[in-house]
Amino acid sequence: MITKPTAVVTGLGIAAPNGLGIEDYWASILEGRSGIGRITRFVPDAYPAILAGELPDFDGADHLPDRLLPQTDRVTQIALTITDWALGDATLDPAAVPEYEMGVVTASGSGGFEFGQRELENLWSKGPGHVSAYQSFAWFYAVNTGQISIRHGMRGPSGVLVTEQAGGLDALAQARRNIRSGAKYMIAGGVDASLCPWGWAAVASGGRLSRSQDPEQAYRPFAPDADGSVAGEGGALLVVEELETATARGVPRMYGEIAGYAATFDPRPGSGRASGLLRAIDLALTDAQLAPRDVDVVFADGAGLPTRDLDEAQAVAAVFGPHSIPVTVPKTMTGRLNAGSGALDVATALLALRDGVIPPTTNVPPPPARLGVDLVVGGPRRRPLATALVLARGEGGFNAALIVRAPR
Repeated sequence: MITKPTAVVTGLGIAAPNGLGIEDYWASILEGRSGIGRITRFVPDAYPAILAGELPDFDGADHLPDRLLPQTDRVTQIALTITDWALGDATLDPAAVPEYEMGVVTASGSGGFEFGQRELENLWSKGPGHVSAYQSFAWFYAVNTGQISIRHGMRGPSGVLVTEQAGGLDALAQARRNIRSGAKYMIAGGVDASLCPWGWAAVASGGRLSRSQDPEQAYRPFAPDADGSVAGEGGALLVVEELETATARGVPRMYGEIAGYAATFDPRPGSGRASGLLRAIDLALTDAQLAPRDVDVVFADGAGLPTRDLDEAQAVAAVFGPHSIPVTVPKTMTGRLNAGSGALDVATALLALRDGVIPPTTNVPPPPARLGVDLVVGGPRRRPLATALVLARGEGGFNAALIVRAPR
């Protein structure tokens, strides 16, 4: 039997509405501190939703060389910054790595919307001579992958996944595939930031955002009166490397192993066929060679829409049994970050494994017994943790399930 290389996470870079950096974010999560509030980056009054998760005090000029600022959108400035943080956390210097041994896989749901809006305004108000040449790529879904790889000389296997909320998990799974195929190091995860009028018009048009003006009532997954979610900006990028490589270079920490993964696609709405989420969970468990009893916690997608929450609750209960496993949605403190959500949930799950604590789902009462969900509410729940299942569901039918396991 051929043993496949093991992909482990050795570095985290996090930018979330309730914290920049690992420990700032993690402290906020355990304290139940939210980053959701009224949008300040533009006047949102003309839109059906006015709440979002905005990054606190993030300015790319504080973190990046001046030459990069005019050619990058805010989303790319966030991605470049947290890549630096992840590399620092992993004590990995790309300049010391052969350029074809390190690659980048990111997920994106919107690309550089704010940059694109600004250049469209220039086009129509001043003329084509005032449109930046950088518009040709700054708006693009793959721009984060490209800019990260260029800045750090990473010429290994690279790509971008566009599967909405599921994208962060899909990117990490692709990184694992690349490690198994011979890459030594990967930067992987997801970041999104489209809090500008053009981006907000697109987000709001989906009809999935809560219209509540109260940050504590707007995003309440698994609550009987849930009426949608809150969008936000940010995400996480992780350093993924092969276990033997990490051991040989004496990494300061291994957060955990990417042990299992699966992706499925939902049937056409109205077909009467069941969601593919249950099958994704089963396949991920099979990939990890685990039984349901081996999983300690589920980080749920938590759409905040009653029908989708019911689908997810039924899938979890079908695999693990009703009320048989703790379930949490820490995204209630950040909002749903599009492609950034799944990667941030994986980073959060790894921190939970590290510290033996399940973060809470805030602003949500215990769900009705009929849902069969043991939702962690009211505060963190401390217990030994070895394995976590992270779920993500993207608009359009994407399902992803990823299992992380504590270092062995």
